[in-house]
Order: sequence, then structure tokens, then C-alpha cells
Amino acid sequence: METSAYGASLAGGAFDFWGFLKRPQTVVRLLSWLFSIVVFATILSEGYMNEEHVDTTKCMFNQNDSACSYGIGIGILAFLACVVFIVLDAYFPQISNANDRKYIVLGDLGFSGAWTFLWFVCFCFLANQWSHTTQTAVIADAARAVVAFSFFSTATWAMLTVLAFRRYRQGMDEVGLGYNDPAGDHTSPYPSAYAGAPEGYQQSPFTASSAGQGGYQPPAY
Repeated sequence: METSAYGASLAGGAFDFWGFLKRPQTVVRLLSWLFSIVVFATILSEGYMNEEHVDTTKCMFNQNDSACSYGIGIGILAFLACVVFIVLDAYFPQISNANDRKYIVLGDLGFSGAWTFLWFVCFCFLANQWSHTTQTAVIADAARAVVAFSFFSTATWAMLTVLAFRRYRQGMDEVGLGYNDPAGDHTSPYPSAYAGAPEGYQQSPFTASSAGQGGYQPPAY
């Protein structure tokens, strides 16, 4: 039976906090968490402006509110996802069921791949809108920070996708080399339930004639 699956022992054990923080997956996920905060917090705090004699606020990216809304939405969802997956990564060694681990790794792989694409779209969208921005009241450093950290988020989520895929491949290899059901193993020899009958019948050495020869004989006088 297999003793490990998807990079962690099935037996569980004490939680190693410092070892957990030093894992590449944890480091990259924490960076993704931090970058998402920079993106949506910067847009919320400095991404909207209002010009003179105008009461309504507009997005600093070419006054396109969709650009700011997209960045905020992607950033908040990425922030929440990082928190969830960090908790799952910490609890992962305590999960003894290999199928449950498989679903977690597949969820991580799918979400990381999707958010890599969405962050790339966010970077391209915001960079394009910023290049067409002509308003002078815009805080340029804030806009550049949002664009830059959108690009950094694309890189970190791509790394998370690669790490999740490697863990999935490792888990499939470990499970494949684990327990094999003997009932499904057709290579092992099975003893026959009924041995073959003897080819011919052999007469018992103890016959009536031999029994008579070995009987009692009276002494001769």
C-alpha cells in the first residue's frame, strides 16, 4: 500500500510551521496574495478621481470604469483564493484519502491556470487604457503600480500553475506505484482448485494373497 500521495505522507504528522513557510508553493502563494492586495487596494483608494465642476468620479484608466472594476474584482477573488489554498496547503498532510488530495490538487491547478489568464488580460487591458489616458489629475505612480503588479501577478500565478501540475504528476506516479489488488493481478500464478486425476490405477500392495502369506503358521513337531 502506498505511504505517500501528492507530495505528502498519508500517515500525517505534526505541523511544521517554518518548513511550511519555506516551501516554494507557499512562498509564491504569499507573493500572489500580496500582489492582489496592492492591485485592488490601490484602485479602491486612488483609482477614482473627479474633475473640476464634476460630481461623479471616473476611473483613472482613461475614465473607463470597466477597467477599474475588472482590476478590483480579479484582485479580491485572487486574495480570497490565496487564503483558501494556503489553509488547504497547511491541512494537506492531515488528509489521508488520496482521492480527496487529488481533487484539491486539480482544483488548485484549474484555478491557478484560469487566474494566470485573467491576470494577463488584466495587465493588457489596464496597460492599454493607461496608454490612452490624457487626464492630468491622475496619480501616475498609482496607475503604474497597478499595471506592474498585474504583470507580477500573472507571473506568480503561472508559477503556481506549474507547481500544481508537478504535484499532480507526482501524485499520479506515487499512486500508480502503490497498492495493487491481487484479484486484478493476472500475472501471479494461482494453484489449481482441483488437481488432475492420476494417469492410471495402481493396485494396493496389501492384497488378499499377501495377507494370507503373512498369516499365522502352526509350529511343526
